Amino acid sequence: MDRRRALKTSTVLLAAPVVATPLAGCTGELKAFTSWPQAREAVRGLLLDAKTVEGNPWNLSQVLQHLAQSVEFSMQGFPALKGAWFRATLGSAAFAAFNARGAMSHTLDEPIPGAPALDAAQALKTSVQRLLDAMDAFAPFNGTLRPHFAYGELTKPQYERAHLMHLANHWTQFQAKTATA
Repeated sequence: MDRRRALKTSTVLLAAPVVATPLAGCTGELKAFTSWPQAREAVRGLLLDAKTVEGNPWNLSQVLQHLAQSVEFSMQGFPALKGAWFRATLGSAAFAAFNARGAMSHTLDEPIPGAPALDAAQALKTSVQRLLDAMDAFAPFNGTLRPHFAYGELTKPQYERAHLMHLANHWTQFQAKTATA
């Protein structure tokens, strides 16, 4: 193939829309929380062993509110969605990559688009309970799941994995509180 034809072909390939297809049977082992009950226990444990949040302007209560919003919105609908093109291409591809490796990485202080502001003064107990309530509502949920604001349409097992990976990603910024004298 001559150089001109190669350049034309690569230009056409680069200009073509990227459509991510689910990786059939390719789901990486989850790196942290491997089940919904395990994640619930970890959330409940924050009442006994509160953590500090490192590298994020949000406090622990706000992070838990953010996580609860994500679970709630998967059932109720996200307040704002990225464009259909984004969800069908880049967003879908991002989820496929996270799903394949069993771990998510995202900007940990970025609010969900259009979501109500997180309340810095909300008691930790209230935020823990809100997240547990959202998880309890999601577990038996049989209604229509709403498109994720970035990833688009997800099945129930995909959403559960997304939520588990989201929780685990935020858990990486939690540090044990140190005693002060």
